[in-house]
Amino acid sequence: MVFLETMNDHPVIIRNLSNPSVAPIRGKWCQSFLSRLRGFTFRSQLAPEEGLVLVESHDSRIETAIHMLFVWTDLSIAWVNTQNEVVDTVLAKAWCPFYGPAKPARYVIEYHPARYGDFQVGDQIAFDHD
Repeated sequence: MVFLETMNDHPVIIRNLSNPSVAPIRGKWCQSFLSRLRGFTFRSQLAPEEGLVLVESHDSRIETAIHMLFVWTDLSIAWVNTQNEVVDTVLAKAWCPFYGPAKPARYVIEYHPARYGDFQVGDQIAFDHD
């Protein structure tokens, strides 16, 4: 596993180390403000293997809160802390104004709603950069 603080808006493979039977998610590493702001807004479809990782500089509940305004589809959300441990999950509904994690997180994984349950609180996650 490679982690580079300088990686910004690059492809990433998201794997559940605690449950290897879960298919990896091919995502985009969104570290810039604009890529985090955009997220999946204005998207009407999402492939089951597609996702995003919204990256903050440190663990926080406030900074990893998300909105679903202008997001046309529901999304599965997993919040992950600096130790790459899932700290919360939710099935986020389109157009809901606010979702926040129960515990501080550094990463927000957004992925297909049919895959809700692929990540559980306590799971260890790997982010593999291409």
